[in-house]
Amino acid sequence: MRTSDQFSCLIVDDDAGFVSMLAKVVSQEGGQVNQCADLKSARAETERRTFDLILLDNLLPDGTGYEFFPQLNRRCPDTVVVMVTGVPELAQAVELTRNGLFDYLTKPLNVADFTACLRRVRQRLSHPDGAPTAAGLVGESPALREAINYLRQAARHPGTTVLLLGETGTGKDLAARMLHRLTYAARPEAAPYVPLNCSAVPAEMFESELFGSEKGAFTGADRRREGLIEAAAGGTLFLDEITETPLPQQAKLLRFLESREYRPLGSNTLREFSGRIVAATNRSLADEVKRGRFREDLMFRLAVAMVRLPALREQIADLEPLAETLLAQLGEKYRRRRLFLKPDDLGALRRYHFPGNVRELRNLLERALLRTPDEASWLTFDRAWLSTPSGGETAAGGDYLPAPERRLNAIDLQEYRLIQQSLQAEGGGIRRAAMRLGITHQALLRRLEKWPELRQVAPRAT
Repeated sequence: MRTSDQFSCLIVDDDAGFVSMLAKVVSQEGGQVNQCADLKSARAETERRTFDLILLDNLLPDGTGYEFFPQLNRRCPDTVVVMVTGVPELAQAVELTRNGLFDYLTKPLNVADFTACLRRVRQRLSHPDGAPTAAGLVGESPALREAINYLRQAARHPGTTVLLLGETGTGKDLAARMLHRLTYAARPEAAPYVPLNCSAVPAEMFESELFGSEKGAFTGADRRREGLIEAAAGGTLFLDEITETPLPQQAKLLRFLESREYRPLGSNTLREFSGRIVAATNRSLADEVKRGRFREDLMFRLAVAMVRLPALREQIADLEPLAETLLAQLGEKYRRRRLFLKPDDLGALRRYHFPGNVRELRNLLERALLRTPDEASWLTFDRAWLSTPSGGETAAGGDYLPAPERRLNAIDLQEYRLIQQSLQAEGGGIRRAAMRLGITHQALLRRLEKWPELRQVAPRAT
């Protein structure tokens, strides 16, 4: 917990008059203000030091805040970012908020709303462990406590690669972020957190994305490109869905994990990585090895410091406090009064199997909140969304996801079902599901952007 009401703030906006107004309100709320008028200056400032809060305009002389935000997320994972724009776009606001943006404000700015936002920021800074980045690790079940204790032990040894195991939605990214904060608690400003979803990178780009490339290394390489390993230097590199790493690249990944050395494409110089490596998977490495999809020596290299995150059905006693925590965060996100679950709805949730785990619980609660009238105290929850009772049969067609019939036409529905069946057959593996469907990896990723709930598909029981 912070011991001071002071916080550091960087305002990135090229409107001098508007910046002056923002700076005045921020100063009144206890902020120490720095200013930048373009992205080049903002990059330099955020590389030089860490800020508690960044107020980011979208349209800037040398680019957009929308494009800059992912870089901020990687370099400054604990910085609170608020976008303030005169050209709001709803789809953009939703995407940024899902990816960690704290708030999305529009110009002309209402000073009272802005002041309220700053006070929520101060509350977040004062209670970082209650922020969404740690929300999935709420609970007192023995399995969860064991996982958290192991993370605390592993934090003392930054050179140890940690493997996070658990079903989809159990909070592996949250655990990786917790491990990062514990490891670099003494110098958080100098420790970047850089995640890579191994399923989201085309096979032909995987090596350059991870190791970087020099100018002229391949056709179209017109400049030197920093790889994610270099970006994570001194901090944490998080390799999510590591079993989705293309098989030809797994040997290079193994050498990197063993030696902590890498060579950018087109370079003759070996470089050394100093930092933490965390990997995660929702599948059995041993099963992937048997199927010829994963190298056995890479499995042995990873299977040293392993942390298993329990499924939500294994910690049902924690469901009520977890739901309360998530509802409080969602209330803050949507500026709603605190809502409560009716006892019967809570009972239904306790009986539910939760194939999507904590992520599915959050999605259910968010959907319910958006249907609940502003003046209500109780959450308007539709139990029909719970399509797979614990120990019962799945919905027709083998689905556990809410039926999409109401929002899809016949052609889209057929495509949706085919993708769902392929993902189930391939244990959630995106690359292999794409091959089964006869489409490219990128084509399947585009469809998953349209239907993100399909990312929660669990393997079909055999």
